[in-house]
Amino acid sequence: MEIIESIHDIPVQDPPEEDFSSADLGWTKYGTDEHHDDVALIPYDRLESFIIGESSCAECPTRFHIERGRARKEGTLKTYKSDEYLLFRVYWCSFGPENYGEGGGILYSRRYRLNTRNRAARPQSMRGCTCHFTVKRLYARPSVVLIIYNNRRQHVNSSGSICHGPLDRDAIGPGAKKVPYNCDEIQQQAMSMIYLGMSEENVKQKYIEGIQRYCGSDAKVSNHASQFVHKLGMIIKRSTHELDLDDQASVRLWVARNSKLKFFYQDASENSAFILGIQSEWQLQQMIRFGNQSLIAADSTFGIKKLKYPVCTILVFDSQQHALPVAWVITRSFAKEDISKWMKALLDRVRSVDSSWRISGFLVDDAAAEFDPIRDIFSCPVLFCLWRVRRSWLRNIVKKCTNIEVQREIFKRLGRIVYSIWGGIDSVDAMEEFIQDFVDQTAFIEYFKVSWVPKIEMWLTVMKTLPLASQEASGAIESYHLKLKQKLYDDSHLSALQRVDWLVHKLTTELHSSYWLDRHADETGSFQNVKEEYIASTSWYRALQIPDTDVILDDKDHLFAKVASQKGTSHVVWNPGSEFSFCDCAWSMKGNLCKHVMKVNTICHNRQGFEVSMSFLSYKQILSDLLQKPIDDSFSLDLSTALTQHVLDRMKRLVELNDSKGIANVVSTLPLKWTAKKRRNLNGMPSSNLALPSNLKSRSKKVAPKKNRKRKRLSRLM
Repeated sequence: MEIIESIHDIPVQDPPEEDFSSADLGWTKYGTDEHHDDVALIPYDRLESFIIGESSCAECPTRFHIERGRARKEGTLKTYKSDEYLLFRVYWCSFGPENYGEGGGILYSRRYRLNTRNRAARPQSMRGCTCHFTVKRLYARPSVVLIIYNNRRQHVNSSGSICHGPLDRDAIGPGAKKVPYNCDEIQQQAMSMIYLGMSEENVKQKYIEGIQRYCGSDAKVSNHASQFVHKLGMIIKRSTHELDLDDQASVRLWVARNSKLKFFYQDASENSAFILGIQSEWQLQQMIRFGNQSLIAADSTFGIKKLKYPVCTILVFDSQQHALPVAWVITRSFAKEDISKWMKALLDRVRSVDSSWRISGFLVDDAAAEFDPIRDIFSCPVLFCLWRVRRSWLRNIVKKCTNIEVQREIFKRLGRIVYSIWGGIDSVDAMEEFIQDFVDQTAFIEYFKVSWVPKIEMWLTVMKTLPLASQEASGAIESYHLKLKQKLYDDSHLSALQRVDWLVHKLTTELHSSYWLDRHADETGSFQNVKEEYIASTSWYRALQIPDTDVILDDKDHLFAKVASQKGTSHVVWNPGSEFSFCDCAWSMKGNLCKHVMKVNTICHNRQGFEVSMSFLSYKQILSDLLQKPIDDSFSLDLSTALTQHVLDRMKRLVELNDSKGIANVVSTLPLKWTAKKRRNLNGMPSSNLALPSNLKSRSKKVAPKKNRKRKRLSRLM
């Protein structure tokens, strides 16, 4: 095959299939005679389709994970070659690169330890697979991506033998053919189903289907797979969190045995607080996937009263915009230096895989939290989420006030106190007036004075200074919080709440398995009932299922709205349009953000005369503050005005696009932009020649740029 030396001679391929693999592409030898690789060019927006298709190979089904990566921003290179990268990532088969079968480990096909480094009979997960490919988003052409297979497009180990898949059925070793191939995905699926309480027959059926996907259909393999599932279930049932009677010693043993699950550990002493950061390999991949250039959030103080050490959960928002836990931090220390330690360790672990990983914002739910470590370490803006305040107030109102009319009026007045920070009203006076008006509600007023009056000014200040998150984000975080509460505060575990080893065990087994199975069902569709429950687990999604025709608004006084139910009943939402809307449904009466409130507020925000959302008021206040610059600081004023106008124009276009019936109606109103193509030389660099008048062009000496024949090896650039 001819070796191509210029990347401009390689065609861009866009297969018509929804998901495609390397077999659907034409590969070109690119490089020099001494060193060349198989490469192909595809559109950048089809990269995910290629990865999915490459993972679904019938001969060697697998998953590809990001082994390492880096990126650079546009405009950072003054001179560059045609194959320089804007984004660089190495995707490796999940059966490698390590080989757990080497080094004398005890394998299922042998009853004794074999001190040899020969090829293992059938290791259970890592097989030393060398199949990997490199992805380069080209700096000169950001719309395309260069796929590079450095060696060969085969799933083999270092000795050249097929290391997994149906073609690997004749593995070396006594009884190896009888042992079911148990990769991480199949084992995690079986463990998740067992932890969720599914029947053993269902677990066996799904497990055998997974085995057959990798090893083909075989009666003996199926029989041994059934035995493995039964043994795995017995091991899980008999497992205990108490590795030692002493809780602190038990945690130390867990950390020593599970070094891959902890990203930070600091033992308790006289001078240091106890901190344990937990993150699995799967959580790390999800954090890289969904957290990059997106938002992450923190459910920061779960169990602060009931648990020995509260749990702080780092969350990302997945493809369904559900809150997905990607790390847990168990500690009672909220000191700035301690927060900086585990945050830096978490970020370093992520960037050890993808050095270009960045987030767009960090959502917090505690006004007393330290914001400086977030800004310093993650270098991103901090947003505030109202869900914890709203939930705490509503739960105590329903619990301590018996009259429903009084309940909704108190909740409405508390909302006015929060809204007053943007209305120019003194919040202290509003709070004193509120206490006087409801002085007869002694139980709630006593709770409010003890729990909120001393710190209400701090909370209102944070709400005013930080941008506020949307109701969709609040609903997603609240949904995770409720699931965590359900898993940990089971009646059968109340006696173990003061043990840290029990908490670690619950997080890394039941809760981790639950979210793993949710994501697995959503991506593969293999568990339809699990997928449906997972998608419908947030109030925001349930609100989207309510037709607009089922909502009847009080257009006269804007006091309430009625939402019809499928069961023939209806629910009333008072104070529509506000984050402090009050619904009479059972879910809302427990303090939760219900689907009726979200649906009504979504409709009200598109109509005039109703209360606007707090997130909009917060955003509007931030834009207004940009204009409030000193008169003598004219340059800063110009920059602020230009930035504000740019943001307003972008928002206007987004609103037009959202309200229009087609994008063509919006495009036709956009102003014309006259552009000219930039001249480039042979190396893909912008031409530096100055434009000459037409009458002088003939006099100028045309000198062809010299082609640089010294070409570095492609492997040196990676």
